[in-house]
Amino acid sequence: MKAHVSMSHGSPALLLVMIFLCCIESMVQATTSQLEVRQLLKRLNKPAIKTIKSPDGDIIDCVHIYHQPAFDHPLLKNHTVQMRPSIPPSGLYDENEVASNMETSSIHQLWRQNGWCPENTIPIKRTKKDDVLRASSVERYGKKSHRTIPNPISSYMQEIVQGHEHALVYAQGGFYYGAKAIMNVWNPKVEQNEFSLTQLWVMGGPDELLDSVEAGWHVYQNLHDDNKTRLFTYWTQDGYQSTGCYNLICPGFIQVSNEVALGAAIEPISTYDGPQYEITLQVWKDPKTGNWWVQYENLSPLGYWPASLFPFLTNGGSLVEWGGEVVNYNFSGQHTTTKMGSGHFPGEGFGKASYVRNIQIVDQSNNLQAPQRIETFNTRPTCYNLSHADNYIYFGGPGKNPNCP
Repeated sequence: MKAHVSMSHGSPALLLVMIFLCCIESMVQATTSQLEVRQLLKRLNKPAIKTIKSPDGDIIDCVHIYHQPAFDHPLLKNHTVQMRPSIPPSGLYDENEVASNMETSSIHQLWRQNGWCPENTIPIKRTKKDDVLRASSVERYGKKSHRTIPNPISSYMQEIVQGHEHALVYAQGGFYYGAKAIMNVWNPKVEQNEFSLTQLWVMGGPDELLDSVEAGWHVYQNLHDDNKTRLFTYWTQDGYQSTGCYNLICPGFIQVSNEVALGAAIEPISTYDGPQYEITLQVWKDPKTGNWWVQYENLSPLGYWPASLFPFLTNGGSLVEWGGEVVNYNFSGQHTTTKMGSGHFPGEGFGKASYVRNIQIVDQSNNLQAPQRIETFNTRPTCYNLSHADNYIYFGGPGKNPNCP
């Protein structure tokens, strides 16, 4: 007589089979995820010619310039590195501007205290396994979330900025071949999984296919596993949907400088009613090659995004922005306490509020000039506000407060 095991609905045998299958599926998913993480780390952490341990714990690898992640991009397989811009914008190196702002010269990156990268190499902040695991998925590591376009002229702006709040100024109505700004640097308190930043944007194209090149400083624990203030760049080719990333995390940006590590901490930081420390950032389009360059301080140019990445920035951008952004993931019914800028409202003025100053655009003749007209965009003034006077644009705030519950 053969034994018969009942597999009727709700039977112990069926339940055991379902549990077993679920366990197998979970094991397969975990193995696949671990493999994807290892593959990503191998792609990002290129073989180093020299390694430097930063005092803040970062590991900086000096990688040969032609071995950097950019060359994993299919459009850049045979790309020849452009070591310097063909024609920098007129007024790029303003001696009077630097001389009147001597405190900025003491801003540096901590890793430089323990060494430097040799010629023909670039410094790359090493990516750790835990960095990748903090992302929502391996594919989304180092990317901004979709529908975060800070576009004040969009017909569906409120849908786009869900969870993101801005206090910024913008210029539109022309063709813009770059942007420049001086911004003071702070270390705002940020809640877990959120970020706070100050940056400039140059954008072109429709929202769903938006091209954007960006540079600034941010505090972003989910990306870096700490609350340090760090230098960053960002790009996207499709409105933050699938292309682009921070720094060198995905193929695209080509770095040429051996002096600056993207994603590394910068210091010193401005203090409330104390010394103010600034950085100068500029993004512009090379009139000969069409590549979009990034300049940090008055050091050698940092690097560029090749022209082939951006169909809508070919003839310049149509929108330029300067200011602050925070992400608010507090869904408890109360506003986040993540601060923007210094965490103080702009009415407190110099030495207390965050600012960008001396904002400029690059025109079609490759000249730097003040924008003819700027407008303001502020998503929630009771939480983060904005004002401007003379050459200073003050912005920021504490987030949650009696008027922003």
